[in-house]
Amino acid sequence: MCGFTGFFALKATASRSELHVMGQKMSDTIIHRGPDSGNLWQDPDTPLVLAHRRLSIIDLTKDGEQPMTSSSERYVIVFNGEFYNFQNLRRDLEAKGVKFKGRSDTEVFLAAVEQWGLNQALQKTNGMFSFALWDRKDKVLHFARDRLGKKPLYVGWAGNHLVFGSELKALRAHPEFEAQINAYALQGFLRMNYIEAPETIYYNIWQLPAGHRMSLDLSTLRTGDDLLDEMKAYWDPVRLVDDSKANMVNKHEDKIVDDFERLLTTCVSDRMISDVPLGAFLSGGIDSSAVVALMQKQAGSAVKTYSIGFEEEAYNEAQYAKDIAQHLGTDHHEHICTGQDALNVIPKLPDMYDEPFADMSAIPTFLVSEFARRDVTVALSGDGGDEMLGGYVRHTMGPKIWKTMRMMPKIVRSGISGTLQRLPEGPLDRLRPSQPQFGYKLQKAARIMSLNTQEEVYERLICKWLPAPVPDKDIFEPVLPLPRADLSFAEKMMLWDTVGYLPNDILTKVDRASMAVSLEARAPLLDHRVFEYCWRLPEHVKIRDQKGKWLLRQVLKKHVPEKLFERPKQGFAIPVADWLRGPLREWAEDLLDERSLKQQGYLDAKTVRDTWTRHLDGQGRNGEALWAVLMFQAWHKRWM
Repeated sequence: MCGFTGFFALKATASRSELHVMGQKMSDTIIHRGPDSGNLWQDPDTPLVLAHRRLSIIDLTKDGEQPMTSSSERYVIVFNGEFYNFQNLRRDLEAKGVKFKGRSDTEVFLAAVEQWGLNQALQKTNGMFSFALWDRKDKVLHFARDRLGKKPLYVGWAGNHLVFGSELKALRAHPEFEAQINAYALQGFLRMNYIEAPETIYYNIWQLPAGHRMSLDLSTLRTGDDLLDEMKAYWDPVRLVDDSKANMVNKHEDKIVDDFERLLTTCVSDRMISDVPLGAFLSGGIDSSAVVALMQKQAGSAVKTYSIGFEEEAYNEAQYAKDIAQHLGTDHHEHICTGQDALNVIPKLPDMYDEPFADMSAIPTFLVSEFARRDVTVALSGDGGDEMLGGYVRHTMGPKIWKTMRMMPKIVRSGISGTLQRLPEGPLDRLRPSQPQFGYKLQKAARIMSLNTQEEVYERLICKWLPAPVPDKDIFEPVLPLPRADLSFAEKMMLWDTVGYLPNDILTKVDRASMAVSLEARAPLLDHRVFEYCWRLPEHVKIRDQKGKWLLRQVLKKHVPEKLFERPKQGFAIPVADWLRGPLREWAEDLLDERSLKQQGYLDAKTVRDTWTRHLDGQGRNGEALWAVLMFQAWHKRWM
């Protein structure tokens, strides 16, 4: 796991040594992604600079260092991530007579490109990655990002320079970078808490979407070219859903469970290859527990597992993780965080994420990553189970609510919706004290009762502000792709989450939080083989009796008693809404100063202030919406 950056000067006026200094300055901003070593390469004939920061995981010798040149010297690569099947590819290549100097996956990938070409090499690889690959012969600079979007890649313009890198801060370090806010992206962020690729917060800078590649002929490239036109999908989840629906698995449920366990065991095994200490996050939930169970089954010694808890009992799941760890026999480590521990992370978020990002679980994700990094360099996680197997409440309850509300006259639905949304959250919570966040979930259901289409329902469920609190008309429109196959409402939401929420929120959160402390996070459930297999399965083996992840539960039951993991889904939550009325109030008041909001001109000051006042009075659930505004304001204060 590493980080890279670089640039190409279309009109080179600087000397070679000056270009080197620029590249070094950009590279220095991402040392946290690769603290073990850093190198820089300049093309002798072209004003192209490639810089790399290394976090050594596989082949810790100099043979694994980057930028790396292929054996023919035609290709040079800077690469971030892991190719999990590199050993199989290496055997295939050795059978064709290819010789290797070292043991790294990077060297194997370069050899694969030389042997089969970039397109076939991408199709043959299994991993999490992003890279810049320079073809010295054809003068083409290639970029690619892994299928599901685990690793980031930004590219765009800084004056007459094409700039690129693993994080936006590296691009910003280029001396010609001009920071202009992308209003379209800002509106999308305020609605969804994240910025959706290919947009970024900056005008003229883009993020390569998951499963995409881009090839730029540097001999014909022109300053300011729209790079969106060059981004092409090499892996299309929508087309794969169509193909999968035409090739459904027709087996008994017990056989499906066995097959899925074997597949997931393989995915876990692939991600346990490491030359440095390895462990796992264990929250006590179904996903991470299943991953740890399959790790421990294959490990020769006790797997190191890590969990954090909070002093606030309603947000503390540490005991569940401890019980499962004891049953599985892992070497478990637990840290109970204070509210102050979490509050101390908030000032770091604008630097950690580079652009506005408002998923509040970024805070505990950073804390558990920081805790695990004391002992290990690689940690496996349970990310992906919800999207693959229908684990979110919207997947299980959304269709039921949709079906019920369609039977009611709209005027009745609208009346009930308005009443519930006006009620304070606290009294609603007390109606069902045994169900975590009952008031929040009830108000979430209320927000969709008056809507007319499934697309509107999904959008309202994931949106925090609708419309966004901006002075201009809200022009942002989320992209909700649909395959030709006939999908249920739950399946549509699972697909939309996979192509939108997963890469732009969940994987962004985990990548930045873990890499901020130089920790590599690997997610077996996000193997593309799991995605492709799950879409060949009928819905009832994913969602049953209004509970998601039935298939994963059956696998976990083989290793852990049900009583240890069957409980209401809680999520990786923290009490930010309460903190905004308490210890964060002064900080928030400063960022939400009405005069400052008006001077900036990006947000509708009156709407924001009215929402802030209602929140302080305990009216409605405004914490998430306000957090998005606060994260933009904190980012603006840091970077603009």
